[in-house]
Amino acid sequence: MRELIRAGLHTDVALLEDVNGQVFAHSGKMLRPLISLLVAKALGEPNDDSLHYAAASELLHNATLMHDDVADESSERRGAPTVSAMLGPSAAVLVGDFWLAKAVETVFVTERFSRVVKFFSDTLSDLAEGEMYQLEKASSADTTEEDYFRIIQCKTASLFVAAAVSGACSVDAPEELQEAAKAYATALGTAFQIKDDILDYAGSGELGKPVGMDLKEQKITLPLIGALSTLEDESPVRDKLLHIHEHPEYCGQLHSFVIERGGIEYAAARLQEYIDKAVDALRPVPDSPARDALVEIARFNAFRQV
Repeated sequence: MRELIRAGLHTDVALLEDVNGQVFAHSGKMLRPLISLLVAKALGEPNDDSLHYAAASELLHNATLMHDDVADESSERRGAPTVSAMLGPSAAVLVGDFWLAKAVETVFVTERFSRVVKFFSDTLSDLAEGEMYQLEKASSADTTEEDYFRIIQCKTASLFVAAAVSGACSVDAPEELQEAAKAYATALGTAFQIKDDILDYAGSGELGKPVGMDLKEQKITLPLIGALSTLEDESPVRDKLLHIHEHPEYCGQLHSFVIERGGIEYAAARLQEYIDKAVDALRPVPDSPARDALVEIARFNAFRQV
C-alpha cells in the first residue's frame, strides 16, 4: 500500500517531488488505511482494490491536513514544519490539491469504482461543510454539544467511514457487514476526535500538534462543553473565548477552568461511550485476528497519548 502511494505521488517537478517525500515521511499513524485493510481482512481476502482504497484514504487525509494547516495558520504538524510554513499557503493549497487529485485517481482505476466513489465524494462534501461550520461557530462562540458532534462527524468520522466501508466493499462483503463496518468506523472516528480534543488540554505536546491550539483558534470542543455544563450562566466564559485574540491571557484562564470544572472527565466518559459503541458494532463480524485488531484499536483510544 505504501508503494502504491509513493508511485502515485511521483512527479518530474523536483520541488513537488521533494515536498511529497517530506509529507509522506511524516505520515503519522496511517490509521485510516490500517482500518481499511483490517476491515477487508476481517470480512474477506484483501485484493488490489483493497490496497487502492486504503491508499486513497491516506492520500485524502493528508490533502485535507495541508488545507487545514492553511486555514488554521499552523506552522507545525507531527513534529515537522507544515508545507504552508515551508513554502507559503498558496503552495500548500496546490500540494494538497495534488494529493487530492491522486486520491481520486487511485479510486478511479479499481474494479469496484462505481460502488465506492460515493463514499469518498460524500466525505469530501462532509469535510468542506464541517470545516465551514466550525469556522462559523468559532466566530460566534456559541457551539453546543450537538454542534460539536456534527462537526466531528463531518471532519473526522466521515473519512473513517469511507476507509472502512470501501474496505468492506473491496471484498464484496454482504450489506449487513458493510453496515457493521460503517457503524464501527463512525463510532471509532468520533472516539478518535474526542481523544484528540482531550489531549489538546491534557496532552504533553511532544508529538502531533501543540497543546492549547483549540482555545487559540476559538474552537469549543467537548472538554470545554463539559466544563460549561456546570455553570448556570455560560456567557462570561463564552465571551472570553470570543475575545481571546485581544486577550491572550484568557487561554490560561480557560484551560484552568476546564481542568477545575471536570471538563476532561466529562469528555473521557463520552469517549468511553463511543469506544463501547465501536466494539459493539463488530458483533456481526466473524472472529479473526483482524477483528481482534479492530477491537484493540478502538480500545486503545482510552489511553493513547499521541
